[in-house]
This record gives sequence, structure tokens and C-alpha cells, in this order.
Amino acid sequence: MSCRTEFTCPICGYEGPFVDLHPETGLRRHARCPRCGSLERHRLQFMVLERLAKTHDFSSMSMVHVAPELFFEPSFRRRFVRYETADLTKRTVDLRADLRCLPFMDQSYDFVFASHVLEHIKEDGLALSEISRVLRPGGIAILHVPILADKTVEYPKPNPHESGHVRAPGADYYDRYQPYFERVDRFDSHGFPAEHQLFIYEDRTKWPTSMPRRPTTPGERHTAIVPVCWK
Repeated sequence: MSCRTEFTCPICGYEGPFVDLHPETGLRRHARCPRCGSLERHRLQFMVLERLAKTHDFSSMSMVHVAPELFFEPSFRRRFVRYETADLTKRTVDLRADLRCLPFMDQSYDFVFASHVLEHIKEDGLALSEISRVLRPGGIAILHVPILADKTVEYPKPNPHESGHVRAPGADYYDRYQPYFERVDRFDSHGFPAEHQLFIYEDRTKWPTSMPRRPTTPGERHTAIVPVCWK
């Protein structure tokens, strides 16, 4: 359990308590920044980008941001020489796009960012192949999914109680990325300052009956893992 009660958001600079959430799965402590709305995964992703920025000149790179989070957009637009947003259904994005069949030429982008998208796509191999196709040599993709257990569990159909997830990704899920990229590095909550609150505090020993295939895991402090995929 966390003994801290105040944190710093690396995205917006807020300092103070983070907001507890009460989703269908139960209490999730210290989850949301009250100023920008970022969650644990977003803060971890931002810290990974900050680390990558030390060795890569984003100002000469192009990014496509799939299912874009609004609080990331100002920073991404400043960092990248060309920044575009894409989504299958949202009308506020620059481009309408399905990850399984992207309407882009080969080697169109230097960076693809898609957080919590692949757990909604049954044909995730097609999506990974398309992401690899549109990346330039030396390009980067951040393709984060929620890691819920050790082993991935596939669902027979999308679960509306899990925002339409078609699987519960496990720690082994990122192994699926290996055939599509030269290298996949994994960054986790332990590798960055605790003041940013990058862990997920929730009881995973039981889930609601509406989530019958979601695997249980012990403990109330769980590590998030962000994969950085290199073309």
C-alpha cells in the first residue's frame, strides 16, 4: 500500500493528492490527476517519452497518435515536426483510420502512439503488421495495453463491462510484438520516481461477476509496463 498522499503530475505539473476512482472493478487509489485527468498509465508513458527524448530528436520526427488523449496533444504538437491524430469513430481527429487497415503509405511516420487500443482488436496481428508497415526504418511505436496477470486470456466476444475488451492481456502479451519489430523494450513503474504515482492500486484478487474471464492476481499494488517497439 502507498504511504504517500501527495504526488506530482509530470504532464501538467500539478502537485497534491490524486483522485481515487470507483469503477465497476472496485476502488482504485491515487489514480487520476485532478488537473489534467491523466491516469497512472499516462504518467508512465510520459516519463518514457521524456527518457526517449534524451537520445532522439523528436523535432525532426512525425507522429500519428491513435485514439488520442487530449492532455497529451499540446505536448506532442510542440515536440513533433508533424503530428496527426487518428481514430476509427471519433469525429474530432485529423484522420479516420482502422489499425487493421491503415490508409497510409508505407513508411509514412517516425512514431506511432496507441495506448489501450489493441485489447479492443481481435485481429491484433493485423494491427501490429500495419503499424510496422507505416513506420519508417528506425521508427518507434508505443503500444501500451493494460497488463492484468501473467498470461493473456482471450475472450469469446467483447465484454461491454470492460469497455469492449476482447482479451485480458498478461505480461506475456508483449511477446506478440516481437515478429513485427527489430526490438521491444519494456519500461515499468519501478524505473521512475515514485512522486509521479505510476502504480495501479486495486484489489485484483476478485472481480465482478460481469468479468468472468478476467484472471485474478494477488496484491493491491500492480506494475504498469510500457513497451517501446523499434522498427
